[in-house]
Amino acid sequence: MTSSIYNGTVIHKRFKPKIHFFKYSVFSLLIDLSELDQLDKSINLFSYNKFNVVSFYEKDHGNRDGSSLIEWVKKNLDKNKINSKNIKIKLLCYPRIFGYVFNPLSVFYIYDNNEKLICILYEVKNTFGEQHTYIFKVDYEKNLYQHNCTKKFHVSPFIEMNCNYFFRLLKPGEKISIVIDQYQTNEKILYASQDGIRADFNSKELIKSYLKHPLMTFKIISAIHFEAFKLWMKGIKFIKKKIKIRNNITFEN
Repeated sequence: MTSSIYNGTVIHKRFKPKIHFFKYSVFSLLIDLSELDQLDKSINLFSYNKFNVVSFYEKDHGNRDGSSLIEWVKKNLDKNKINSKNIKIKLLCYPRIFGYVFNPLSVFYIYDNNEKLICILYEVKNTFGEQHTYIFKVDYEKNLYQHNCTKKFHVSPFIEMNCNYFFRLLKPGEKISIVIDQYQTNEKILYASQDGIRADFNSKELIKSYLKHPLMTFKIISAIHFEAFKLWMKGIKFIKKKIKIRNNITFEN
């Protein structure tokens, strides 16, 4: 199996209008979606679409209705004239822990049958239960990938919509690294990153990762609200969300 566990850290640093910084440790799963049934059968601590200490539900991603993520990815590739035959799909995300999860960012890595990366999907969620997916076609083989786009989705209630994203990420290997710089009128206002060191996806390594972060997903959502409270206490303007969406997708050039 090619699925993996990554133990690492998340960092957020705000530069404007006031400096604000936080950092916490996490573990993520890089799941080959074709291996989910096998992972479910071979790892007692892990379940696929069923409750367990650690689990993965398809309804947490894609259409978010429990339908096939593989078919959802293929549909979006076909829609944007990207070959979806004989592809391998890997999803980097946080797992559910005791049935609970919040994924601010999940990344789909799409490979062709030669293990060449052909597409990357950045799936962004906010705490209002909404989601937007940015799709980028990849036309070159590198270890470092860079993408730019305008912000199309309300995430933080303390950042305006008139911003641009600059994504940078490593092709998953012994390490992962994802960096997002957010700009407003050509000034960097936010830096966010996630890194990690690879471990095999097996019972032993999953237990070790869980014991290091036993309440990780509860900590993530608690930290988001705690940091938001501190931003409010610093006097940073609260920006009200203007529209409500469920699940939007944009194909970026």
